[in-house]
Amino acid sequence: MTKKKLIETSLPLEVINAASVREKSIRHGHPSTLHLYWSRKPLATARAVLFAQLVDDPASRPDEFPTVEAQDAERARLHALMGKLVVWENSLDENLLGQARDEIRKSNSGKLPAVLDPFAGGGSIPLEAQRLGLEAHASDLNPLAVLINKALIEIPPRFAGRTPVHPGGNDQATYQRAEGLAEDVRYYGQWLRDEAERRIGHLYPKATAPDGTEHTVIAWKWARTVKSPNPANPIEVPLVNSWWLSKKKGKEAWVKTTIQGGQVHYEVVHDANGPTGDDEWTIKHGKGAKAVGDSTPFDYDYIREEGINGRTGSHLIGIVAENQRGRLYLSPSLEHVNAAQIPRLEVDEDGDIATNPRWFSPPAYGMTKFSNLFTNRQLVAMTTLSDLVTEARERVLADALATGLPKGDRLEDGGSGARAYADAVATYLALGVSRTVDYSNAMCSWHNTGEKMRNIFSRQAIPMVWDYAEVNPFSDSSGNFLGQVEWVVKVLERTPTSAEGTADQGSASERDYGDLVISTDPPYYDNIGYSDLSDFFYVWLRRSLRDVHPQVVGTMLTPKAEELVANPYRHDGRAGAERFFVDGFNSVFHKIRQGARPDVPMTVYYAYKQQEAKVDGATSTGWHTLLDGLINAGWEITATWPMRSELSNRMLSQGTNALASSIVLACRPRPADAQTTTRRAFVARLKSELPEALRTLMQGAIAPVDLAQAAIGPGISVFSRYTRVREADGSDMSVRDALLLINATLDEVLGEQESDFDPDTRFAVTWYRSYGWSAESSGTADQLSRATDTSLGELERGGIFEAKGGKARLLSPEELDGAWDPALDNRLSVWEATVRLAAIMGGQGADKVAELLAEVCSRLDLDAVKELGFLLFHEAEKKGQAKDALLFNGLVSAWGDVTDQARRIDPGARSTQEAFDFEDEE
Repeated sequence: MTKKKLIETSLPLEVINAASVREKSIRHGHPSTLHLYWSRKPLATARAVLFAQLVDDPASRPDEFPTVEAQDAERARLHALMGKLVVWENSLDENLLGQARDEIRKSNSGKLPAVLDPFAGGGSIPLEAQRLGLEAHASDLNPLAVLINKALIEIPPRFAGRTPVHPGGNDQATYQRAEGLAEDVRYYGQWLRDEAERRIGHLYPKATAPDGTEHTVIAWKWARTVKSPNPANPIEVPLVNSWWLSKKKGKEAWVKTTIQGGQVHYEVVHDANGPTGDDEWTIKHGKGAKAVGDSTPFDYDYIREEGINGRTGSHLIGIVAENQRGRLYLSPSLEHVNAAQIPRLEVDEDGDIATNPRWFSPPAYGMTKFSNLFTNRQLVAMTTLSDLVTEARERVLADALATGLPKGDRLEDGGSGARAYADAVATYLALGVSRTVDYSNAMCSWHNTGEKMRNIFSRQAIPMVWDYAEVNPFSDSSGNFLGQVEWVVKVLERTPTSAEGTADQGSASERDYGDLVISTDPPYYDNIGYSDLSDFFYVWLRRSLRDVHPQVVGTMLTPKAEELVANPYRHDGRAGAERFFVDGFNSVFHKIRQGARPDVPMTVYYAYKQQEAKVDGATSTGWHTLLDGLINAGWEITATWPMRSELSNRMLSQGTNALASSIVLACRPRPADAQTTTRRAFVARLKSELPEALRTLMQGAIAPVDLAQAAIGPGISVFSRYTRVREADGSDMSVRDALLLINATLDEVLGEQESDFDPDTRFAVTWYRSYGWSAESSGTADQLSRATDTSLGELERGGIFEAKGGKARLLSPEELDGAWDPALDNRLSVWEATVRLAAIMGGQGADKVAELLAEVCSRLDLDAVKELGFLLFHEAEKKGQAKDALLFNGLVSAWGDVTDQARRIDPGARSTQEAFDFEDEE
């Protein structure tokens, strides 16, 4: 019999989500900083999902855990282990990782399974599989993704524990993981930087300050120019979004313009009284452009025409230099203008930028080639750095042979000797060069509040930048080359090497899936143009690595024909793009179903965006396409979990099922002999199975904001276990209609909890559902109170209601946020306790709530308080009351922590209320 895995029953979502959110602020050493890739999954999420995917749910082992209580306690233990696993600081804790591996072995016949992500992308899933000691396999059609995965999972284990080969590199006795390799990358990166400066350093002159001192330039600030359309004053005018160079308090600097001899003159001014409002720009989205001097207006169409006809130029408007006390902002000089005026280099590695205005703005202005995105000086710098990777490799090879390493095969042929080691170092140096490309192009800008370079990919697109910053790759400041190498080195030093890994290039529809556990993050329908965006880096990586990874970088640009995205520019419009995606998606997951392991569920990520939601509860084509595709390919969806890696102020969206950055689905192969059913039978089965599934979810550490999305799992599991669900007219029920029915059933299940509440609480829930905190007639209140077996007098004595002057209303959380002693409360209802605790959590924090819970638990069943918190969140969300929903979500989300604190405050509390078990709530 197939055993359910933990991911199909419960997850400590809040802990996982908190760790994933925190990961965004971790920089040095984090694998995402090895090289840019789009929409990577947080490592904490990938690690937790893999663990839960491979570990049995306690209910699947009744011989070990025969009772519900024993199963809940074991889940709590596994959740606690996961809570430690997802912490970034524990990611190299071998003792903790060993415990995780032991749990995985227990659930997999004493073995550690092999894991594959066939859409590996930025490599989070294969890397975390390797960290858990699993044999990791990554494949992707995109060569940039393949190189990143090789650098993360394939190369480090091959050279783990090696001593550096560079001269003087044997000072340390032992090297853990890939620390020795990392030290060599740092050493040869320094050599590459110094050699490049020796060859082209003259192109980057120092700047002279007003006091005569010389300073290394960090960046040159340029503005693109067009000729003014005013025939009476046809001067070359700059296009500038902001004249400010620095808005930092006490260090303000801005560019002042004057017209001298028919030309624009630029001067850097140091004071806080710079331009504001319409004076701050000459081009602005939504407003068009204007000429300096006479403010002649012109539109974007005029600029596009000038660009397409090659009539744009550039002016140096300011210089940013290094200074002991921070940045130094200087006026432009003829010396620095001339330094950039060098012949344009023709590069072999080039390509056309995709004509998709959703992702790429430059082609509309005549910049149709990737080489157009670089200044003349930047092209020289990038070709020099790229070509020096090959020379650095030869130095590594010579030094490695000198240490006694055998020559061996090349890295691509599976070697591990001197030649392969030189290839490995070259791979990381090339990634350092590629990282530099992100900052060394004419689409970068200067961050005038952070006083630093802003890279080209601030989002998943290449937008047009008018006033751009040209970085000095040889400075010691923002955007320099050696700094990019250091980012690579810090990742390599922390990369796990406990298991083997392979990264291959290939189509997901053509590879083999035999005996592999699948966890994957497939392309997101039409959200991201992976290959088109990757070409920006690929043309330079190919120049550096065509002799090191000839098979991976064998094409001129990244493969696109087979890329599984719904790109209307590539597939004859939206309809053609949708057909291509659906057919390809179904083909891949049909093939996975034929070969993947049947004893472990597959996990699939879907990147959910809040803007996909619609008011009627339906979501985007992408979400329905994913569910339809999996079901049609023969999969039963057994769980859906919302994974949030971003905090949002707008946490709620009325009528939707998700508030997540991603949704993770667990899927099992549907039996070949699966039956069909009717709508009536489907609804009956939903009502039979969903209540127990919700009990398990709410017993775990799930937030109310995530309950509706998580409830889709057991609901869509019922739908997808049938080959088809027939409507009354004989047609097949759609996924969209199934989701609406699941939502309706969720409403019913939550509503059924009301019958177990005390009379005052039943009254208050019904009143809130109808009127919220608004006043209504006392007659209506009196009638409802009788129906719920209470009275207006009792409700007022209970401190939750007010009736006077013919009007009646519930007291709001703000009115219940004052001093309160539960022990002295003569009529304490579940409603009063829940609303007061939610208000106190929002105003005074978890410590105060824990203190009060130690008293409340002697008066009430705290499980009822938690259940009411879920119900009130659900009602507030439906009413669009975001403020209320935030309060109730905050209370229930912190439930495990506050109950644990309460237990420590009053260890005897547990015995006074048997229905409440603090241990089970951890």
